[in-house]
Amino acid sequence: MRTFLVIIDETEEASAALRYATRRAAAVGGAVHLLALVPQQNFSAFGAVQATIEAEARDRAEMLAHGVAGNLFATSGIMPTISVKIGPGQKIVSEFLAEHREVAALVLGAAKGSNPGPLVTHFSSAAGSLPCPLYIIPHDYDEAANELLA
Repeated sequence: MRTFLVIIDETEEASAALRYATRRAAAVGGAVHLLALVPQQNFSAFGAVQATIEAEARDRAEMLAHGVAGNLFATSGIMPTISVKIGPGQKIVSEFLAEHREVAALVLGAAKGSNPGPLVTHFSSAAGSLPCPLYIIPHDYDEAANELLA
């Protein structure tokens, strides 16, 4: 089964990437995998404080991913798989792609303006060495409007 990997957060560009991946998965009988990234906290002399901050961030990311998954299922009938990982985004996504050969495409949303975001910048420069195609979706992508043009 073709799986579309979407990096999910609360941004408009992540929503655009999710809409695109969902439509593609539905069209090919594929699946969607949501990956929520939790930034690792800088080292703190108070380890318990650092652990608490990371746990709270992970809980927020899980709640976001589960909310998005519920909405996705309600609107498309596709129940996505969810992963929440703590650490540097580029490293986590690279490791995830290496471990999950079922991923048919990495779908990233590009932010508005001249800086599309750290993941888009990193993975677009390494697109030729990725184990799957990279789809970069603009933050304001409207699939319905683009279907009318086709």
